[in-house]
Amino acid sequence: MTDAERRTGRDETAEERADRKWGELIQEVRVAQTGVQILFGFLLTVVFTPKYTQLGHVEQVIYIVTVVLGACATGALIGPVSLHRLVSGQRVKPQAVRLASRLTFVGLLLLLATMVSSLLLVLRVATHNALVPWLVGAVLLWYLACWYALPLWARYRHADR
Repeated sequence: MTDAERRTGRDETAEERADRKWGELIQEVRVAQTGVQILFGFLLTVVFTPKYTQLGHVEQVIYIVTVVLGACATGALIGPVSLHRLVSGQRVKPQAVRLASRLTFVGLLLLLATMVSSLLLVLRVATHNALVPWLVGAVLLWYLACWYALPLWARYRHADR
């Protein structure tokens, strides 16, 4: 028997599929939520340090943009929990899973922007070096490769046609 003959897919109802997908999504969101909440919490404290007043105008603008991105990422990544709570028992789980999945994807994009912006701010303050944009660009490419290119390649390479 070939692999194709053995692979028959899941025998599950739409509701069972939604339950499974919801469980998987919540596990993914837990990981991302932890990271974004720690980063956002740290960002909120920076403005209260003596060093903040010594930052140049550009660095303060980068900081404000970073905090706003972090707030938006936090909102998007906590959104699926609120969504689930508000629609629970309303027999809309498949639709809720789709909405929560989209919120999570947006949250990950915002988290990416927050992390890159944070890195830009820290490296500008720490080094004042012309290599900073190149380093940040390299890290951005790494994130894009890990978070999007590799998963999309795996999806293309291994997904059933």
